[in-house]
Amino acid sequence: MCDLCGVKVGVITFPGSNCDHDMEHALGTELGFQVERIWHKDRDLKGVDLVVLPGGFSYGDYLRSGAIARFAPIMEEVVAHAARGGKVLGVCNGFQVLCEAGLLPGTLGHNKQRRFVCRNVLLKPVSRMAELTAGLDPARPLCIPIAHGEGNYYIDEDGLKSLHANDQVLFRYCGPTGETSEEFNPNGSIDDIAGVCNKEGNVFGMMPHPERAASDTLGNTDGRSMLAALAAVTA
Repeated sequence: MCDLCGVKVGVITFPGSNCDHDMEHALGTELGFQVERIWHKDRDLKGVDLVVLPGGFSYGDYLRSGAIARFAPIMEEVVAHAARGGKVLGVCNGFQVLCEAGLLPGTLGHNKQRRFVCRNVLLKPVSRMAELTAGLDPARPLCIPIAHGEGNYYIDEDGLKSLHANDQVLFRYCGPTGETSEEFNPNGSIDDIAGVCNKEGNVFGMMPHPERAASDTLGNTDGRSMLAALAAVTA
């Protein structure tokens, strides 16, 4: 755990965020990262190596999920941080915010079944380019919780081809042996996509919550390997 102590992570809180404390606990208490809390009205990222946008319902999810948070003052700094090559991770609502801000391709819409879904899913690590997933075994599906009403990832045909050509798909929803099908897709996401990164490989987004699967107390530690990979991302 001490290998992670030199990595400084900023967790942003928007009005309506409800996974910021979970993320802080997973990264700080469980894994040993240095964690800074950052408020949405701040204009200083406090020298962090990695910015994390956690899950929740920023600004009540009015208009569209993430549509208002995208204009929060701190997002100017997040965009500038990413443009400099700084690392950014968005989880669930954070993923939605990053898509709204144009830092990630595609968009998140209402789940296909038009219902909020809260359960464990299995994820297949895909990208060998992205440092977040490069060290994860693609033959070992990871059990990670989801909790969202707007997790249906969509991108047009040309965009999807570009994602595959540039190895930008981080995770796909899958079955116990890594197989993909509609049966294992919880929200209707195109091509079973659960997370993507940008072409440069420094901005990451995913709907599932690794911070909720990072503690022995919770009975699931599959998310620890994902979060621990953030140390390599910031190196």
